[in-house]
Amino acid sequence: MRKLFSALLVLSLFSGQARAESNWASWRGPEANGHSQATDLPVKWDASDLAWKAELPGIGQSSPVVWGDRIFLTAALERGKQRVVMCLDRKSGKLLWEQVAWKGDPEPTHEMNGWASATCATDGEMVYAFFGRGGLHGYTVDGKHVWSRDLGQFAGPWGTSSCPILVGDLVIQNGDSEAEAFIAGIDKRTGKTVWSTPRPNNRGWSTPIALTVNGHQEVAVNGHSGVRAYDPKTGKELWFCKSFNGRGEPTVTPAGGVLCTVNGLAGDIYAIKPGGSGDVTGTHMAWHTPRKGNRDCPSPIVIGDTMLVMDMKGIVTCYQPSTGKELAKQRIGGNFSASPIAANGLAYFISEDGSTYVIRPGSKLEVVAENKLKAAQEEIFRASITPSNGQLLIRSTNTLYAVGKRAE
Repeated sequence: MRKLFSALLVLSLFSGQARAESNWASWRGPEANGHSQATDLPVKWDASDLAWKAELPGIGQSSPVVWGDRIFLTAALERGKQRVVMCLDRKSGKLLWEQVAWKGDPEPTHEMNGWASATCATDGEMVYAFFGRGGLHGYTVDGKHVWSRDLGQFAGPWGTSSCPILVGDLVIQNGDSEAEAFIAGIDKRTGKTVWSTPRPNNRGWSTPIALTVNGHQEVAVNGHSGVRAYDPKTGKELWFCKSFNGRGEPTVTPAGGVLCTVNGLAGDIYAIKPGGSGDVTGTHMAWHTPRKGNRDCPSPIVIGDTMLVMDMKGIVTCYQPSTGKELAKQRIGGNFSASPIAANGLAYFISEDGSTYVIRPGSKLEVVAENKLKAAQEEIFRASITPSNGQLLIRSTNTLYAVGKRAE
């Protein structure tokens, strides 16, 4: 199986964004897999390691994105009646600008979701934010409004959280909902629709990832019925791989030529070889392994020849990404919604109460550190941690923390 794995399609991510570690410009970072190349991120910390913290307007769960000395976030005010995009100073946490992107009658949402869960994307010139019924918006990094688009009503009781991504001159936006679901390519300069492709009418929250496979480009996105891939230039559906138990909220994780995938609900974990055509369930599913127990909201994280998956009730399982073999399992405890990051051979998982567990993967999992922020009782941590210049940016529903010493 190892020989098969090593012979899989060469897969790489493509993007127009810079790859410097000082920039974490979209959901799950430059490689869309949660990995940072930093070797100086804090592993253990306490209150004395807090560089700054900033109270944020409203409530939100979008993860921080960083370009240079700017941090971009979103939030909702008045229980979703207002949606705002904001920019903070990277060095101090000072609010540089805040723009009201939308006002109106909010769509229904789940209490775990809210109205500002999608992470922004930026190319250093513009920043893009998605709010479901609140639309898709483009601003300059200095806060000047450029365009806004109404993308629909987004029927369903659970809200939206799929993040925009940038592919060439397009903003790619997944618009899963229980009515009129779609994925669209939007001109990033004008906000005009270049293409829009219908998707099955199911609720969904997964973010697309962009790939180059054997010389051509694909955009793959998880969904209720499985993973689908599209041509980012035209929106044409390229292939589909059936899932095991629906929802499809976790983002697929690229690793070693395959896409590591969990369903959202309890069901087999599996890996897909991209690059096929049509229904590839029988031909391109590299492996699948039974995964029973609790729901999965966090995406997988792959470190070397190990893959860690944390369920929502705090049980982390280690798999071999080349075969799907289960290597280890351990109960951490707590509730987990945020997708992890990885740096220097370690995985960082943050629970909803703000406890960050730093784990070294292997045949026996090692919890290297457990770190707890001193946060107010009402704060909930569902955003992913963002690594930036030696620090960790940690966002709760209403506060942003910078932990560690900033590298110059």
